[in-house]
Amino acid sequence: MTRTLVLVRHGQSEWNLKNLFTGWRDPDLTEQGIEEAETAGKLLAELDLNFNVAFTSALSRAQRTCDIILDGIGQPNLETIRDQALNERDYGDLSGLNKDDARKKWGEEQVHIWRRSYDVPPPGGESLKDTGARVWPYYMREILPMVMREQTVLVAAHGNSLRALVMVLDGLGRDEVTKLNLDTGVPMVYTLNADTTVESKTVLTD
Repeated sequence: MTRTLVLVRHGQSEWNLKNLFTGWRDPDLTEQGIEEAETAGKLLAELDLNFNVAFTSALSRAQRTCDIILDGIGQPNLETIRDQALNERDYGDLSGLNKDDARKKWGEEQVHIWRRSYDVPPPGGESLKDTGARVWPYYMREILPMVMREQTVLVAAHGNSLRALVMVLDGLGRDEVTKLNLDTGVPMVYTLNADTTVESKTVLTD
């Protein structure tokens, strides 16, 4: 396979389990999250992919997911580039709060707008548009050129940083991307055409 890009959202984190807004906070994976990452590695191993490089964020839940996957495919020493450009969306003042408590404080409708609108950020935080504003240039500058050199690239990151990437890759509009949910630990395998458009996309589930 050539010009292959694999995107994986990190496995379940401790704060996912506790229903907390996480953002740039740095909780570890749960046991389920570890199992999800191990399953992702097994599914990718079945494709017999040989990665040339991996990218991940500056947050440990994505880094650990990346490490577990690379162990699972027999490439534990693969060059891995970590950058906060791939970090989760910054939830600002919501970070660390229980989502139900946030709804009680600000109201169901306001919290829904902060969580699901395209360009309305929570107080002190980022909207999906803001997240894309750092993810897209990094993708164009660092990741895409490697894919276009017919390399196979792994990106282990977060729900919103990857939603921003999927928006571009899948050609989604604002309304479509706000409805998009990415499951934890589920690899998305893209192959790109010579003009950088998507030739194929496969979502791996066990």
